[in-house]
Amino acid sequence: MSIDIGKFLATVKEAVKDKDVPVVDLIAVQTQDPFKVLVATILSARTKDETTALAAGKLFKKADTAKKLARLSEEELQKLVYPVGFYKNKAGYLKKLPEALGKFNNEVPDTIEELVTLPGVGRKTANLVLSVAFKKPAICVDTHVHRIMNIWKYVETDTPLKTEMALREKLPLEYWIPVNSLLVSFGQSICRPVSPHCSICPLEAECPQKDVTPRKTKNHPASSYNYISWNVNGIRAIEKKGFIDIVQELAPDVIGIQETKAQPDQLSDKLKNIPGYQSYFHSAEKKGYSGVAFYSKIKPQQVIYGIGIEEFDSEGRVITLEFKDHYLINIYFPNSGDKLKRIDYKLRFNNALLNFAKELEKNKSVILCGDFNVAHKEIDLKNPKNNVKNAGFTPEERAWMDTFLKAGFIDTFRKFNKEPENYTWWSYRFSARAKNIGWRIDYFCVSKKAEKRIKNAAILKDVLGSDHCPVSLDFAFGG
Repeated sequence: MSIDIGKFLATVKEAVKDKDVPVVDLIAVQTQDPFKVLVATILSARTKDETTALAAGKLFKKADTAKKLARLSEEELQKLVYPVGFYKNKAGYLKKLPEALGKFNNEVPDTIEELVTLPGVGRKTANLVLSVAFKKPAICVDTHVHRIMNIWKYVETDTPLKTEMALREKLPLEYWIPVNSLLVSFGQSICRPVSPHCSICPLEAECPQKDVTPRKTKNHPASSYNYISWNVNGIRAIEKKGFIDIVQELAPDVIGIQETKAQPDQLSDKLKNIPGYQSYFHSAEKKGYSGVAFYSKIKPQQVIYGIGIEEFDSEGRVITLEFKDHYLINIYFPNSGDKLKRIDYKLRFNNALLNFAKELEKNKSVILCGDFNVAHKEIDLKNPKNNVKNAGFTPEERAWMDTFLKAGFIDTFRKFNKEPENYTWWSYRFSARAKNIGWRIDYFCVSKKAEKRIKNAAILKDVLGSDHCPVSLDFAFGG
């Protein structure tokens, strides 16, 4: 049964009336300047609103017109827009923008076809500029709009582009312009990507809640550990994208991260001391490479750094927490590399890691999490036939994964979800994430003898900040 979209959006409008307005909408109201709206929209991609507002403010003091923008060097632009996400790329777009606008008499064009020819402007940005700056009917579909419309079952789509096309067919014209602002505010405050506040949502009784796991409340105490694993692709880089806030919002009992690319002495005090968590780091000897870490609310009985083999431990690939009735192993598996030049190293590591896990399993159950750097089955990547000879999908790597699971471990995600197009890594190139062209290479695997304790496993695809998304496991308390 379809929802009453008018009623739902009216309810959302009332619910978010006291919430922060998305920064691009705020700039539009304050300036009524399409140029500033365009620039702010380019800056806002994969960046928190408060960071966008700060960067835009600094930039507009120096260059509030295309003519003034043209006078700034790319290096000056980088300093002005830092620390927005991908600030170097965005500075490059802004440097090219004045020349591109010259084709339109130095004015911001007001059609999608013209806007998408500008540097740094894709379809989502073009729609937002059209609707916010020019008040033209356009549907800007970001991750919040895409996610919430699917939660409501108003559409059933797997990419933002497909959501836009479905909404163009179905959504009444009167809602085209306001829908983005409403659902961004709603998605940031109540219907959050992870642990949404369903208990305070005015739509709770009517919402279909498709694929939603509401946050635990004090009235519903936890009966299991919540564990998260995430390849952050550089802990110092993701700190600038709100990593600490993300951890505190997700609020797992333990989060294991991979590819930290840093030594502990290179980290800020805030990163090493997230409130409520103890931190443990195992870094590679080579700076800026590999590395794993844990943040844990639970004090472990012991921490095991590495697996006792120097050629692997020097790359900072494994760290283990021992708890009362299980071990939690956090692993960053090697990549087989260009032309498979490290595949022999990887397979040696894989076998040593399996021996390490089986040795621990003699004492208590084992959970393994991390970036395994392998898509196990054809269902686990978008284009299997084109990748058979590529790192992460070679017959040798997939055969080892078979061996690993046959040795007594469970791929927890596939215990609950056997559907295709569920991925954890997307290339930064060619808008792969927006098109959902990805690979599932991040896992939680659990000893078969502890199978009854596996309560849920999920891919947190809406959590941004890295080219990977987090994965999660709910593991029941022991008896």
